[in-house]
Amino acid sequence: MKNVELLQIGDSLDDAELSPVSRIDLIKYAGASGDYNPIHTIDDEAIKAGLPGIIAHGMWTMGNLAKLFTPYYEQGFIENYTIRFRGMVYLNDVITLKAKVLETDETRTNFAVVAVNQDDKEVIKGNVSFKKY
Repeated sequence: MKNVELLQIGDSLDDAELSPVSRIDLIKYAGASGDYNPIHTIDDEAIKAGLPGIIAHGMWTMGNLAKLFTPYYEQGFIENYTIRFRGMVYLNDVITLKAKVLETDETRTNFAVVAVNQDDKEVIKGNVSFKKY
């Protein structure tokens, strides 16, 4: 694990690759979040909505992206997290999570964060401000 205190502008956290998105992942997330929109769990409903099949909840992807910082919670915490949804995540997509240092000082490190699919297409992108203890 890297020490957040030692990171410099341009340094990256270790990328993380998620397991292929499964239907059970999305069913569990629907239950945990209370978002039962059927486009996330029922193929026919997603197709009726004009989609090629079910799509992952955007917040499921956003929550997974925040996992990049889990190993660093002994060194600080996410103070601010903003993202923009850039594309849809489908069943069996393999999502890679990335974070790169934009700015750093004694109290916080700001990261550019991105999640890309197996075709290297951005699905979400944003910024994380990590407050150091």
